[in-house]
Amino acid sequence: MATTAVGQPLSRVDARRKVTGTATYSAEHRIEGLLYGVIVNGTVARGTVSRISVDAALAHPGVLRVLTDFGKLQLAHPVDRLAFYGQPIAVVVAETLEAATHGASLVEATYERQDAVTDFDDPDIPSQTPEDEPDYSRGDPAGALASAQVKVDLELTSARENHNPIELPSTIARWQDGRLTLWDKTQWSQGAARTVAGALGIAVTDVRVHNEFLGGGFGSGIQTYDHVVLAAFAAREVDRPVKVVLTRRQFYYGTGFRPASRHRMALGSTAAGRVSALVYEVRIENARYRTYTDGLTDLPKFLYGVPNTSTAYRITPIDVHSPASMRGPGVVLGNFALETAMDQLAHELAVDPVELRLRNEPTQDEVSQLPFSTRKLRECYQTGARRFGWSRRRAKPGSRTDGDLLIGMGMATASYHNNRRDSSARARIHADGTAEVFAASADMGPGTTTSVMQVAADALGLPASAVTFRLGDSSYPTAPLHAAACTMASVGSAAHTTCNALKAEFIRRAVADPNSPLHGANPADVQVRDGQLETSGARDTYRDILRRAGLPSLDITGNWGPGDADSRISTYGYGAVFAEVSVDPLLGLVRVRRIFAAYDVGRVISHKLAHSQAIGGMVGGIGMALLEGTVTDHRDGRIVNASLADYLVPVNADVLDLDAAFINTEDPQADPIGVKGLGEITIVGVAPAIGNAVFNATGKRLTDLPIRPEALL
Repeated sequence: MATTAVGQPLSRVDARRKVTGTATYSAEHRIEGLLYGVIVNGTVARGTVSRISVDAALAHPGVLRVLTDFGKLQLAHPVDRLAFYGQPIAVVVAETLEAATHGASLVEATYERQDAVTDFDDPDIPSQTPEDEPDYSRGDPAGALASAQVKVDLELTSARENHNPIELPSTIARWQDGRLTLWDKTQWSQGAARTVAGALGIAVTDVRVHNEFLGGGFGSGIQTYDHVVLAAFAAREVDRPVKVVLTRRQFYYGTGFRPASRHRMALGSTAAGRVSALVYEVRIENARYRTYTDGLTDLPKFLYGVPNTSTAYRITPIDVHSPASMRGPGVVLGNFALETAMDQLAHELAVDPVELRLRNEPTQDEVSQLPFSTRKLRECYQTGARRFGWSRRRAKPGSRTDGDLLIGMGMATASYHNNRRDSSARARIHADGTAEVFAASADMGPGTTTSVMQVAADALGLPASAVTFRLGDSSYPTAPLHAAACTMASVGSAAHTTCNALKAEFIRRAVADPNSPLHGANPADVQVRDGQLETSGARDTYRDILRRAGLPSLDITGNWGPGDADSRISTYGYGAVFAEVSVDPLLGLVRVRRIFAAYDVGRVISHKLAHSQAIGGMVGGIGMALLEGTVTDHRDGRIVNASLADYLVPVNADVLDLDAAFINTEDPQADPIGVKGLGEITIVGVAPAIGNAVFNATGKRLTDLPIRPEALL
């Protein structure tokens, strides 16, 4: 009896290649005639380059060109002036990386400096309301807050966070016959092709981007940054392939980041714990040259049934590189403010934090007035509390100890919109009975290559071992960016739809073929298992159908999109995150002892991969809560801790006991495979759960991220 691939704990299909070093990442491709490019970064936050000397660099052995004129390029920022510290001012191209690196150190520049502001708390810089984030209000939030029986009004902050995946941003560019091929670390090959084509003034059809393997991304590879365009530009100028790999320090200067933020979260409640008012005001740092926004206000106005709610989103433009998406963009910070305030309200009311949230469960989406497709948040609370042992929590802060350590438990709700986007796929069955599915998606680590293969195998009625999912090439059928937790719902649904169409085509051919054992059968009665088409004891196979037709293969390209579903339903993923911490009161050190989370994320294609995703999100949340923060020297905009020696990220010793469970549910109204996005939600809720646990341990309500030892002393 055949078993379905979906739900099986399959190992990643690319795991062996990755652990044995045979997976080829963007910087590792062997290209004949390859040269090396190193970017020279400007050292002022605002101004112009008045003079640049390249003679010493050109005199260095192995250096071939020093490119300084970017005037014809269309970049995201101005090219005639400096808009942020680290903006590229030159590219040194050489025969070896060593020569290019030393040559770059020999380039000298002088600047005409202008007054720059890199501190977005500078009171002289006015804030703005972004066009795509207008103020929101329902009911009478000001009046309801003023008359509330119990009030909580918190000021919260978060530091800037920089991306630190293992693989550095890297690009190889090669021109042949006027066409450009890029091997690039990007989470969106087709987006990169469009950006580079626009920057260079060429047709997007003349650009092909390969990105089969990515060593982590977390949002850092969504946008196409200067180094990609400059690699292509340099390769065109020198008429040879050029590789550009940013250093770790350049990574901080040359790509986006999670912006620092300032929040006010005010809640008003009845004495019985019914939240009647919510006022949320938030401000984030931005670049002067470009507006960046994300979903900071989404959860505060959506998550609980609060009749009187207002949100206000502001940006402060300063002289920095533009912020960008980072795992759980926006939502993770808005949720930190909301869930911290909810925990404080529970404390003021002397109500269990889980119970308070249950008392404020909405019956519909109060923003859109739409019904929920599925919302099994109650089950998440119940499962999480039971598995975590929440009943052992002591309500009085500081009342539980372990030797000299204070022990605390905290929890928070998590949620993220179920993003689905138009996507396409091509499915092909070969004469040997194997199948391939193609889409221009990417896999930065969650196991997309494996999970889409599982969906495709079941749709085709083939064993998983007979199906290969091919991705990482912009020439493949259209796929959305590999981000925003939309890949499985979008690309997986496209693969499912296309593979079902291909299976139907084989069935149609079989029942119409006089030489087929299935000739004349009702197509609706034909089942496909392990590549065999069966009905009423008669069997045919994919192989035989292709053999009789004299075809080496048969393929179909199909499309899927959410259509108008979002105008009829509100579809989100949900979770409940529970954390236990220890606090050393003498040193102010916080250690996470364990985290457990329960999630409602629709149908889980692979619990093995989903659990891995959850663990990864928790690790990122620990970093946000306790470690990560970018430090800027506001005299010139230089990032002080632009290295893994100085920018702290979690290591194995910080992640002792992490676990997750998934509520058994599907969301068929959202997409044909019933899934919800998982990649983003797993970081949402972690930082406030840890912060709330610290409060339970110490009685100190800390509202600044990351939580630093000095705040507890």
